[in-house]
Amino acid sequence: MRTFGLIGEKLGHSFSKIFFAHYFTANGIDAVYLNFELGNISEITGLFKQDLSGLNVTIPFKESVMTYLDEVSDDATQIGAVNCISFKEGKVIGYNTDVYGFHNSIKPFLTNKHERALIFGTGGASKAVAYVLRSIGVEVFFISRSPNGPRCFSYEDINEQMIRSCKLIVNCTPIGMYPDVKSVLQVLPQSISEEHLFVDLVYNPELTKTMEIFIERGATAINGEAMLKLQAMRSWQIWNS
Repeated sequence: MRTFGLIGEKLGHSFSKIFFAHYFTANGIDAVYLNFELGNISEITGLFKQDLSGLNVTIPFKESVMTYLDEVSDDATQIGAVNCISFKEGKVIGYNTDVYGFHNSIKPFLTNKHERALIFGTGGASKAVAYVLRSIGVEVFFISRSPNGPRCFSYEDINEQMIRSCKLIVNCTPIGMYPDVKSVLQVLPQSISEEHLFVDLVYNPELTKTMEIFIERGATAINGEAMLKLQAMRSWQIWNS
């Protein structure tokens, strides 16, 4: 039996284990997918000594894990984040499948109105999101608790003009995620129009409070479930390549 898994700090919210368990059963694959909660990224060295066939990486280790790898793919290096690890010929290699998942999940919803994007969060997931959007010509701005750089603003800086001009808004933070399901992003509902697309990378619950705000204003809102499934299957391809 082959062993795969997910590393992160708190994984009670994750659907990856359930997703792969169903996939393995449906396809008659002799494998198991486990959750590996780490208190510190340094603990991964012990995990690498186990007989593993592949790993996914989630909050908050997508960036810090890179220093523990033998190789990192070109796109993951450019992004500055890894969410997929393979074990090949004695080497531990990092990839980023969030790019594939995000790009393909939003393609059906993009219009020529989505020239500018406002990304909430500056962690590993936001780096992959920004990489995708810039590659297709979208101007990117960030909201962060610790803003750094000319295109990064604090939550206190958010105003109506900012929300109105950025018709694509992406939540790359845990805001609204189970169990804190009542929390919402500071998106100023009066600034939202039918032209807005809101992408919430949260997938538990399926409909977040922030998504509800956009839908009530006539905008399009999607969660992170499609991205999760797409990036998971891309990881599976990498593990078996």
